Amino acid sequence: MKFPLMQLKRQSPFRFEEVVDLSELENLNNDIKKLPPVHVKGEANIRGDQITVSFTIRGEMILPCARTLADVHYPFSIDAFEVFTTSPYSDDEKEEVHKIDGEVLDLTPYIKENVLLEVPLQVFADDTDQESQTPFEGKGWQLTEEEPETEENAGKVDPRLAKLQQFFDQNDK
Repeated sequence: MKFPLMQLKRQSPFRFEEVVDLSELENLNNDIKKLPPVHVKGEANIRGDQITVSFTIRGEMILPCARTLADVHYPFSIDAFEVFTTSPYSDDEKEEVHKIDGEVLDLTPYIKENVLLEVPLQVFADDTDQESQTPFEGKGWQLTEEEPETEENAGKVDPRLAKLQQFFDQNDK
């Protein structure tokens, strides 16, 4: 989402509305499984060397359930405000003012940053959806069920633990 500075200077306030593809966030080391394109709507105002941009990001991300790893649709709406400057001599280091190099204002990195900050630590699937969407296997793992203990298999030692059983028999003597 790039805007030429000349266009911003000619048309202030500059209103924009666009659908932005942020699917590359799915490949980062975070919990986002899928991120369809998001809707960004906002306004940019220019005053001297300073450009203020207020915008709203709306979309939906798919995250894993914290209990079952089932897909959870998480809708979000983010109100953001960013301040930019074209002055190379800006002393606004106390405030969050971003310097613009060149003749184009690129808003995409700030949209990505706001979406990543919106990812919750945990989400939970509805109880009705949990069992139908729960994965039973994945990369390097598989869900297995154990046999309930009955009289037939009571006292039987797992063959993998047979050596340990000998150790306990020696200690009993």
